[in-house]
Amino acid sequence: MTYVIGKQFIFCAAHHLDRLPPGHKCTRVHGHTYTVDVQLAADALGAADMVCDFGDLEDLGEYIAATLDHRDLNEALTVQPTCERIAEHLYHWCRDNLPAGRLVTAVRVSESPRTWAEYRPGAAGGAR
Repeated sequence: MTYVIGKQFIFCAAHHLDRLPPGHKCTRVHGHTYTVDVQLAADALGAADMVCDFGDLEDLGEYIAATLDHRDLNEALTVQPTCERIAEHLYHWCRDNLPAGRLVTAVRVSESPRTWAEYRPGAAGGAR
């Protein structure tokens, strides 16, 4: 793919990871300021000479604000709220709900400035 764009979203939330060994610090409820980076790509630009209008991604910001921001992610999501699973969840939400969803190639989620996880589909196109 030739053209790649991205947009970043930020939200704050709490979680705990209950699949870690007993006594691990992340088994306790704690919070993060999460950063979500959505990447879109296209082989050719559209009529407006863009991959897509960044405004076309605002529904993702609204979804994040309504369902994840200042929430307990263990209650808000049906998956273990690791960065990996949050990225996967948001990738599929984008593909299923955004007009430009078919252009989404990856979603990266960071819970600190030095850590991140990225979800991008395999050859099957992100089949679940």
